[in-house]
Formats: sequence, C-alpha cells, structure tokens
Amino acid sequence: MHEPHKKDNKLSDIILGGQDGLVSILGLLLGLTAATSTSRIVIAGGLATIFAETLSMTAVAYTSKMADRDHYDAERKQEIKEVNEVPDIERQEIVDIYTAKGFNGKLLDDIVSHITSDHELWIDTMMREELNLLPVVKRDVYRYVFNVGLSTFAGAMLPLIPFFLLHVHTALVTALALSVIVLAAIGTYKAKMTLGKPIKSAVQMVIIGMGAAIAGYLIGLLFKA
Repeated sequence: MHEPHKKDNKLSDIILGGQDGLVSILGLLLGLTAATSTSRIVIAGGLATIFAETLSMTAVAYTSKMADRDHYDAERKQEIKEVNEVPDIERQEIVDIYTAKGFNGKLLDDIVSHITSDHELWIDTMMREELNLLPVVKRDVYRYVFNVGLSTFAGAMLPLIPFFLLHVHTALVTALALSVIVLAAIGTYKAKMTLGKPIKSAVQMVIIGMGAAIAGYLIGLLFKA
C-alpha cells in the first residue's frame, strides 16, 4: 500500500543529491578551465571537490535525519506523559480529531473507545494525527544517507567524465551539454511531482545550474595564468 510513496521518496532523495553534486562541480570545472588548460589539474581539482562534497552531503543527510528522530522521540515522551497525567484532555483531543474527519454519533464513540483502550495505539494516533509526525526508522536513515551520498557522487562525476576522455575545451562543452540535459530532466520531473509547469521548471533548473557555472568561470578568469 505504501510502496509507491517509498519509491517516490527514494527518487526524490536521489534527485536531491544528484542535483546538488552536479551544480557544485559544474561551477568548479568552469572556474578551473578558465584558469588552466591542463586536464590533470582540472581532474585533480574536480575529484577532490567531488569527494569532499559527497562526504559533506552524506554527513548532512545523516545528522538531519537523526535530528528528526530525536525530535520524534522527545515529542512521543511528552505525549506519553500527557496521556498518563491528563487522559481526559487527551481523550477529548482524539474526539476532536475524528469529529473534524466527519465522524459522529456511535461510530465516533466506537473509534474513540477503540483508540483510547490501547495505550500504544493512542500515543501513535496522537503523534500521527495531532503532531503530523511519523517514526524515523534507523534502516530508513541509512537508506536515505546512502541514496543521497551515492547520487551526489554520481551527479558530480557526470560533468567530470568528459575531461578523462577529451581535450579540456571539448570536454567543457560536452560537460555543459550533459549538465543542461540532466538539469532540464530534473526540473521536468519536479514539475510533474508537484503539478507544476514542466517547461518552466526545466528552464529554472537550467538557469540555476548555469548561474553557478558562470560564477565559477568568472572567478577562474581572475586567476588565469
């Protein structure tokens, strides 16, 4: 039942990391190629940045998810305390929640009685329905970190690959073309997921990426040998 939602989340995580990695490295590559025409320097600088960016994104992904987990645990402890100390108030909150959903009469009474008769179910319902919080499973944390880290690395490597195979200037043109295609695809996907306008979203994503690239290029010109 929840499988499509999980797949969507996984794809979103991959796009997040891939987009960040690609945009970050693209600006660097243009800066390096503006300052030097030596492939070895461009590749060395690119690889160093890619590994640093990947480690950074992985660390941020882990700490953010663990912060979510700590927040959930703290809120759950508070809900347990309130259910134990002021059960009548907490029971009324269950009544209010399901009344707002359109339940009434005997059906509402049965729902409230069923939920409040099971302490764990009661707490879970308050967390989900009142606070809009879901538990953060450690397995999901590791999966999220892995997806973001791997996609960041893959996204950053994409514009660098041509520099292993082609002359610096040819590689730069190829890297830009690949980046534009990928950024446009990411923008289109985001628009479809949010019911936005695909063309507009694709153009915005390309402008963001190219903006970073141009900034890197201009900085590189300042240090051109």
